[in-house]
Amino acid sequence: MKKTIISLLFLSLLLVWPSAVPAQEGLTIITLNFPAYDFSRQVAGDRGLVSMLLPPGTDMHSFEPSPKDLIALSNADLLVYNGGVADYWVEGLLASMGDDAPAAIAMMDLVETVAEEIIEGMEDVPHDHEAATDSHSHDDHSHGEHDSEDVGELDEHVWTSPHNAILISRAIANKFTELDPHGAQIYASNFEQFESALLALDADFRALVENAPRRTIVLGDRFAMRYFTREYGLSYYAAFPGCSAQTEPSAKTIAFLMDVIKKENIPVVFHIELSSRKAASLIAAETGAQDLLLHSAHNISQDDFNKGITYIDIMRGNLENLRKALY
Repeated sequence: MKKTIISLLFLSLLLVWPSAVPAQEGLTIITLNFPAYDFSRQVAGDRGLVSMLLPPGTDMHSFEPSPKDLIALSNADLLVYNGGVADYWVEGLLASMGDDAPAAIAMMDLVETVAEEIIEGMEDVPHDHEAATDSHSHDDHSHGEHDSEDVGELDEHVWTSPHNAILISRAIANKFTELDPHGAQIYASNFEQFESALLALDADFRALVENAPRRTIVLGDRFAMRYFTREYGLSYYAAFPGCSAQTEPSAKTIAFLMDVIKKENIPVVFHIELSSRKAASLIAAETGAQDLLLHSAHNISQDDFNKGITYIDIMRGNLENLRKALY
C-alpha cells in the first residue's frame, strides 16, 4: 500500500512542480545510501553531480523519500540504490515514472548475495521493514548467486567487503560511460585509482587476519558485517542480525556474549555506527573488554559527512580497531 501512495504522490507532484535542472557537463547521479554515494563520487570525480537521499545520521531502514526527493529523482540521469527491502519503494516508483524514470543500478544485483543467519546466542527477531506488510520479498528478485545452504532474508550489506566494493564501483563506472561517453576516460581513470586503493585495503585486511592469534569478534549490537567476515575468514557472535528492528538485547543474550568474551579472552566488544551502544557498553563494563566501533558504512554522521569522510577512511578505521580485537 505504501508503495502505491509514494507513486501517486510522485505523479501528482510532477503536475505542479516545474522541472528546472541547471545545465552541466557530465551526469546528475542520485544515490540512496553512503556506499552508493561514495563509490559514485569516487568514479565521477568533478564530472557531474552526486547527491545522497539518505540524510546523514539516519538509519536506512526507517527512511522514506520526501516530495523534494521524488522531484530530484525525476531530474536525475542515474539512480544508484541497494536493491533490498530497506529501499523497497524504489522499484514501484521507477515503474510509475515510465519513460521519465532515470537509469538505475541496484548494488545487490552486482555481487554474490547471502542470507542473513541466526547463530548461537543471537536473538531471532522480526526485521523492521515495510516489506513485511507490503507483500514485498527478496524471493521476488534474483540478486546474484545465492549460497545453497542459506535460506531466509538476504543480507543487504553487500558493500562491507572491499572485493564487492570493487565490483560495484566497476559497474558504476561502466554505467557512467554508457550514459556519458564523452567522460569515459575520466571515469576509467578515477575507477582505476579507487580500485588500487581498495586492493591495498583488501591486502591489509588479509595480512591482518592471516597473522592474528584469534579470528573471532563479538558485537553487542546488530551484525551488519557478514560479507566482510565471510571474505576474510572471521567468525563472530552478535546480539541481532543486521536488519533487526531491535537494538537492546535480552539479559540472556548479553550474558551469552559476556561468557564468550571471558572464555575466549577476547579484548574488544564492538558496536556499530549510529547505535545507542548500550549493550556494548554494558558488556565492556562487566568483562573489561574495550568498546570499539566496527563501522558498516551504511551511513555516517553529519559531522563526518561535512568532513568528507570516505569509504576507505571508514574501513581503515575498522582495520585498526580489528587489530586491537584480534591481537
